[in-house]
Amino acid sequence: MPSFETILYEVDRGRARITLNRPEKLNALSMQVQQELNEALWEADNDNAVHAVILRGNGRAFSAGYDLTPLANRRPALDGDQYAAVYRGGRTFDDDAWQLERAQRLRMAIFDMHKPVIAQVHGYCLAGGTDVALLCDIVIAAEDATIGFPPARAMGALPNSMWLYHCGPQWAKRLFLTGDTVTGAEAARIGLVLKAVPREFLEAEVEGLVDRMAMIDPELLTANKRIVNVGLELMGARTLQRMAAENDARAHLAPSVREFGRIAGEQGLKAALHWRDAKFGDGRARVEGPETRNEQGYLT
Repeated sequence: MPSFETILYEVDRGRARITLNRPEKLNALSMQVQQELNEALWEADNDNAVHAVILRGNGRAFSAGYDLTPLANRRPALDGDQYAAVYRGGRTFDDDAWQLERAQRLRMAIFDMHKPVIAQVHGYCLAGGTDVALLCDIVIAAEDATIGFPPARAMGALPNSMWLYHCGPQWAKRLFLTGDTVTGAEAARIGLVLKAVPREFLEAEVEGLVDRMAMIDPELLTANKRIVNVGLELMGARTLQRMAAENDARAHLAPSVREFGRIAGEQGLKAALHWRDAKFGDGRARVEGPETRNEQGYLT
């Protein structure tokens, strides 16, 4: 079995538990994390003892997104330069798209592998965290989890568009077009996740579901996962993911994305995030009832 530095991997009672293990960074997705996650997923899929996979995060979050440390260390852009997002390493449209597609291929293992993957979401599930969680076959969240894609405000488009297939076009647009977040309980109401439970019941809920899957022949689990995923493919899901990566590269050409990169390079990442988010107040959407806000943009 391979060894890992940024994730924890264990097989127990018919399940593989894959735990993102950078708690001090809120499980930010470095390229190493993404590569190790891909390797662990295929290891589990190849293991006859595994019926299903639980994907979770250590510490206070499932994952707060991609690791932006390289962006914080980036030098200020020269005149005419354009922001290249984290890990993408180039200044041309095609290079950006190529790097985005490389990262996408790593996480698409969740969709492509034969065995079911259950996301156990608590704390923050933001940006790249949603890119991973929403590819899982089933997502179960803590009621107080925070789910959304704030980088849509000033850092590009979403490179994963499984949102459309979970919560439909209107809620996908509502969250894409503002970068606002919903709680786990609200995500369950709009269909973005299967179910939300109180935080203290989350692990037992996920483990109980996988207990039931562990009683099923893995080849039957495979057949029933894959026919649903073929249906998603017939609805365009795989093609849309490929297009989403290229669309994100297109969005990186926007002036606001360039400005975010300039602020991060000159003043630091904290200043850039404040510039991006402060005007949105609490940054939350309200699923039910009127969305009234005070002067600071906080829901009332």
